[in-house]
Amino acid sequence: MAGPKRVVHMTTVHHPTDPRIFHKQCRSLADAGFDVYYIAKDDPLMDDFDFVHHIPIKKYKSRLGRMIFGSFRAFREARKLKADLYVFHDPELMLVGALLKRKDNVVIYDIHEDYVTSILQKDYLPKFLRKIVAKFYSWIEKLLLRRMELSLAEKYYYDIYNRGELILNYPIMNEEYLAHERKNKPIEAKLLYTGNVTEDRGALIHAGIPMVNKDVSVHFVGRCSKALSEKMFARADGESERLHFQGIERFVEKSDIDQKYFERNWLAGIALFPPTEHYMKKELTKFFEYMNAGLPIICSNFPVWESFINKYQCGIVVDPYSAEEINAALSFLLDNPDEAYKMGDNGKKAVKEELSWQEEERKLIKWYNELLR
Repeated sequence: MAGPKRVVHMTTVHHPTDPRIFHKQCRSLADAGFDVYYIAKDDPLMDDFDFVHHIPIKKYKSRLGRMIFGSFRAFREARKLKADLYVFHDPELMLVGALLKRKDNVVIYDIHEDYVTSILQKDYLPKFLRKIVAKFYSWIEKLLLRRMELSLAEKYYYDIYNRGELILNYPIMNEEYLAHERKNKPIEAKLLYTGNVTEDRGALIHAGIPMVNKDVSVHFVGRCSKALSEKMFARADGESERLHFQGIERFVEKSDIDQKYFERNWLAGIALFPPTEHYMKKELTKFFEYMNAGLPIICSNFPVWESFINKYQCGIVVDPYSAEEINAALSFLLDNPDEAYKMGDNGKKAVKEELSWQEEERKLIKWYNELLR
């Protein structure tokens, strides 16, 4: 009798406990009876988990070292496992995926980002190089991905690739969040931002909020470089004491972020991003997490985001560059707590009924089983 099918997930870029890769896909596959191996950076946190076989690879200080030596190590370890199905999560592993592909196995590229658009916005690349690199990357994708399956984390990625399985990055439904009743205590004039803190994710806009409304403080929970945090403090000028960081120069584990939602009766979760091609079409994972926790959302008025907020009646959209609109949204929620609670409850209802990982998990397992037949 044949044993369980062996699945190998690989990443050289993401943190080992990345929510999409580790807490969602790897855990779901292990729970479904697959023999799951995970090739990812070495980290002592991995000692706390036993549902996957973690194969550590060295952390490299330079991007080039990681791309060359990290990829080679990932390939060498993956090939030894002779898996039925391989999944890689980083564009720098495309060649590894192509080399692992045989007639008797399946290789999946799990696409987390719109990388062509992302390349066009890379600050570390000179502007004249960005289009050249983006075109070269697009050509490499077409060449190497022909024999692979595609897993798509965002709906609009299907418009780019014209094929693939939508495994959306919805949150793991947290029953503790859903049961938590925010109406038991007053709403505080405190805003929450979770996830990586970067300029293209609105760091400098968020840092200016204390100057827009003198009653509100902003709490950031996620990795932020020290240099950027200093720019944000400077942006807040005399109100910098109302910016709070958890994650300067370090990764913040998902369990710590989860706990943060219970720490305060937050006014709202924020996502005031500047308009960029990379984010304007995305439904942000943080939207679903804010909704799961019962927080109203204050976000930029991009058409896709505005449509989402209006559909679920779970927040307020504003022009991210308008101090007047931002202040009006904050003042409305502060002055109308019942409306804030209602938006939060609407978000919880949407997550419970349709926007949770539980449905995506079912799709993932069904798809893998079909591929392995």
